[in-house]
Amino acid sequence: MESLEDRGIPKEFSLNNNYPNPFNPSTMIDYSLPVDAKVTIEVYNLLGQKVATLLNGTERAGMHTVSWNAGKCSSGMYFARFESGGKQLMKKMLLVK
Repeated sequence: MESLEDRGIPKEFSLNNNYPNPFNPSTMIDYSLPVDAKVTIEVYNLLGQKVATLLNGTERAGMHTVSWNAGKCSSGMYFARFESGGKQLMKKMLLVK
């Protein structure tokens, strides 16, 4: 019998490190969903202020990529916050101009 992964569907919710990292001015963020789900991906600065909402909607199960163009942001550390399926995950991103 074919497994979920054999069909390209991951077994769990995940948020991968962005690439490239460090970046200037844009970066890609990969995430995976084992089921269709509502997904929110937001970017925060070191002060905890939200600087961008990259995604806020329902996505199909599978692997996905979202991009962030930080051209209007200053150099520094940022955090990508992923929320879906009752889970919250965060990754650090470094913008170097």
